[in-house]
Amino acid sequence: MNPAVKKLEPIIMEIFQHLHNHPEISWQEYGTTSYVAGLLERHGYRTRRFEDCTGVVGEIGSGRPVVALRADMDALWQEVDGRFQANHSCGHDAHMTMVLGTILLFQRMGYYPPGTFRVIFQPAEEKGTGALRMVEKQVIRDADYLYGVHLRPVQELKNGTAAPAILHGAARFITGEIIGSEAHAARPHLGINTIEVGASFVQELSRIRLDPMVPHSVKMTRFTAGSESGNIIPGRARFSLDLRAQTNRIMDELTSRVHHIAKSLERLHRVEIRLTDMAYTAAAERNEEAERLMARAIRDVLGPERLAEPIVTPGGEDFHFYSLKNPRLKATMLGLGCGLRPGLHHPQMTFDHGALLNGIDILSRAVQLTFARHEEGNP
Repeated sequence: MNPAVKKLEPIIMEIFQHLHNHPEISWQEYGTTSYVAGLLERHGYRTRRFEDCTGVVGEIGSGRPVVALRADMDALWQEVDGRFQANHSCGHDAHMTMVLGTILLFQRMGYYPPGTFRVIFQPAEEKGTGALRMVEKQVIRDADYLYGVHLRPVQELKNGTAAPAILHGAARFITGEIIGSEAHAARPHLGINTIEVGASFVQELSRIRLDPMVPHSVKMTRFTAGSESGNIIPGRARFSLDLRAQTNRIMDELTSRVHHIAKSLERLHRVEIRLTDMAYTAAAERNEEAERLMARAIRDVLGPERLAEPIVTPGGEDFHFYSLKNPRLKATMLGLGCGLRPGLHHPQMTFDHGALLNGIDILSRAVQLTFARHEEGNP
């Protein structure tokens, strides 16, 4: 480990504890935005904030290449010890700490990037909409490289190891409404029972057949119909669907099949089915050059024996919208082994805070390697 990283440990832990103790949910990260912006400005970074949303971008240097680090900011809203509250159980407090720690490390080392170094603190990852808003703000329009980081649970990575890429799948959430007609339960022929339509929907979803070599699934995760009166044929129902696919192509096919099933059931049962797309996150689009640079950084910091293979996971992450919306962008996400238990999004999630130092060391090394590659004439 870089000795300069170890010397920063007290301030790194102070930053982490502040962020951990002040969680804010998606699109409400006002205090977090102010805290991060203040720290960036105190360390000489030009900052950009937004009038219509949370989030902050910091920048130092000028010219090409433009190398960026991204951290997500929002916490989850969940029940913790019997009380609902904002809670950093996905590690976003750690991700922000590592990006801020990279800034502090560069300053301690006296490293000034030969180009533009940009840090993006993005809101609303948990909603799947924050990255798209940052794309709208053109924060990566001129970026050449983008690196992210995410803590990984013990089921995926051992503490002290790291992976050069996290290959998230695509995820889409759809809500729906079935509109039939109510009737007396003794005269079911006079109504259209939306529970029966919902049961048909579930059956048809189970019959979808796509490429078996690409993991995918679709399932109904919520269904409500009827009222307190049990002698009424329910004429209205609401439901939710969860779609997963390891590639964006299969997600497009899966979504198309769901809409086709809804239209077919409308005609068959003489009902109206309204589908509304909610959150959506894209699957990872791999970039070999970015992965190679991250893999070398991991080897340099942890040693070759602690370099893990890229992680394939069905979980979603809106980080991948950046490269999807900017195809020339070279991007990858560091997977950091940190002894995380019992799992991401668990209200009692915990991890080895010492792993933050590994993450800072790896990210800073990846950024330096990227700038060095261009200085050597290998754009």
